[in-house]
Amino acid sequence: MNSDSILRAFASRNYRLYWGGQAVSLLGTWMQRVAMGWLVYRLTDSAFMLGVVEFVSQIPAFFLAPVAGVYLDRWDRRRTLIATQVLLMVQAALIALLIFAGWIRIDHILVLSGLFGLINAFDQAGRQAIVKDLLLRREDLGNAIALNSTMFNAGRLIGPSIAGITIALVGEGWCFLINSLSFIAIILALLQIQTAPAPRPASVPPGLIASMREGLSYSWRVFPIRIILLALALFSLIGLPFTVLLPVLARDVFHGNAATLGFITASTGVGALYGAWYLASRKTVTGLERVMVAAILIAGAALVLIALVQRLYPSLIFIIFAGFGLMAVYSSGNTILQTLVADDKRGRVLALYTMTYQGMAPLGSLLAGLLTRHTSAPTTLCISGGLLLVSGLYLTRYLKRMRFFIRRHRKLAEAAVESEG
Repeated sequence: MNSDSILRAFASRNYRLYWGGQAVSLLGTWMQRVAMGWLVYRLTDSAFMLGVVEFVSQIPAFFLAPVAGVYLDRWDRRRTLIATQVLLMVQAALIALLIFAGWIRIDHILVLSGLFGLINAFDQAGRQAIVKDLLLRREDLGNAIALNSTMFNAGRLIGPSIAGITIALVGEGWCFLINSLSFIAIILALLQIQTAPAPRPASVPPGLIASMREGLSYSWRVFPIRIILLALALFSLIGLPFTVLLPVLARDVFHGNAATLGFITASTGVGALYGAWYLASRKTVTGLERVMVAAILIAGAALVLIALVQRLYPSLIFIIFAGFGLMAVYSSGNTILQTLVADDKRGRVLALYTMTYQGMAPLGSLLAGLLTRHTSAPTTLCISGGLLLVSGLYLTRYLKRMRFFIRRHRKLAEAAVESEG
């Protein structure tokens, strides 16, 4: 395979298996996400409860991600992911069963969403940490991360459309059942993958607290890692909650139905898919810090314009730009982190990366739901977009220093590879 190809990471068999299994599973995951939002809003008629459910499903990552990172630097990551996939499959099946039996209530959703959050704290950090283990060539890492984003956002594009039609025709329960069955694909793929065990250097502190402290200290000490994690945490708090308000936009602002929700959710996937393609086509991490800051500004401007226009078809254009910004921020930040981080601390640093969106996003979702309850969805989007614009402009002051550190690290890594050769 041509090394310059946009699909160059597929030269690694393990990565091909993983990507294919995840592609099927993520279709079901996106169907469940859309169905969950519509189900909660149908049962409660409350934007605030949308935020509460999102909070409950993601807040465990805020507390457990650092713990998960320690064990992901010690456990077999492949086996850990097999376990998390099986548990997530059971969680989706339980929700489907409750819906089909007519027993589903909001308290059931809250409990099972909390269970999802507990499992996801290990699953999300594991997915990030295993990518490098799947590749034959280290230089394909950035391409692999971008292809992961392509897969994720292709699921975002296709899954919600299928979910909207499925909900309209047969109800939410089938979306949860389909998601449960979709986990079979990634479980089978992981069973066929062969990876080396996680590194266990003697320098890693034996205790849980000591290992967590070492990971936190390392992340704070390395300047680009510190700035990226802080920027992603802020973005997750004030930007990512846009997605939890999509049911409100679909029904109350655009005066649509479940199909409208699937349509606007898929529109975010169109922008995100283009962003993923753009990043996958890049041959180097040089300049990704500028891409990340530009994406924050683009997302902020898009949210403000959606809030001002409040009409479906013109807003779809801005939703596409918002999707591009959401994807480009996380994918570029992830690529820079994975390029910089030491292998023996990868699990802990990427757990902190997971913490920035799985931990901060629920706080932002709760605040967004509360603000929408007392004002309106457009007002919430306008405030979020304005804050993103301010934060993006502020981050531009650090671009030069980040670029210096990233280039220096890259030269050191290239020198190390040449010396090994």
